[in-house]
Amino acid sequence: MGGLNKAMLIGNLGKDPEVKVLDNGAKIATFPLATSETYKDRDGNKQTRTEWHNIVLWRGLADVAELFCRKGGQIYIEGRLSTRKWDDKDGHTRYTTEIIGDQMVLLSRAEAQSSASTPSATPSATPSATPSATPSATPSEHSSDLPY
Repeated sequence: MGGLNKAMLIGNLGKDPEVKVLDNGAKIATFPLATSETYKDRDGNKQTRTEWHNIVLWRGLADVAELFCRKGGQIYIEGRLSTRKWDDKDGHTRYTTEIIGDQMVLLSRAEAQSSASTPSATPSATPSATPSATPSATPSEHSSDLPY
């Protein structure tokens, strides 16, 4: 039986997406996403812990992120974990873990995410109209994907 590599996050963008176009024409968007949990410590004081995640989106989702995602905006991301290894300029081996997104839903409106409204940020051009940018509405549609 195979494994499962799945991440589902709801969080806020730490900065506007950084978008690059590669030599082969593929577009990639990267940005940090903050998720927070609130709990009470031993003394009963409310505490908040924030975890930062590196998000990577390719092609169509990178286009959607470039148009609609802004710092502070809330999104849902679904994807897989991926760890990269490289050597820095001093010869030290470095690692980074990223979430390669394959589905995304904007949870705050584009107008609320962007103070500079673009002509393409109209309700008719919302990412929810893009099939690859939204998860399916019901779990029963994925019943054939279950490993048992």
